[in-house]
Amino acid sequence: MKRHVLALDLKDDPKLIEEYLTIHKAVWPEILESIRDAGITACDMYRAGTRMIMILEVDDTFTFERKNAMDEASPIVQKWEAFMWTFQQAIPAAKPGEKWVIMDQFFSL
Repeated sequence: MKRHVLALDLKDDPKLIEEYLTIHKAVWPEILESIRDAGITACDMYRAGTRMIMILEVDDTFTFERKNAMDEASPIVQKWEAFMWTFQQAIPAAKPGEKWVIMDQFFSL
């Protein structure tokens, strides 16, 4: 099983953060299905203040290119992503247009 860790920030607004957390207690079923269909077997998100990390465990069918192509072809995923962007903002290390930034592992025990 491969693991990927990504980072993203939330907008610094307590009401938006609370709404974002509430939304993630009942993620749209189509979004959960699209995550699983992409080969993601586990997805965990953590937050400290406005910084979030997402840990993905993926099977051998998963690639970021395949996931991006699937997302671009799905109107419901596009709607979800646009909705989520009202709560999110890119981290300083993000490239233009990039949301979740893939983090580089530099240590392992």
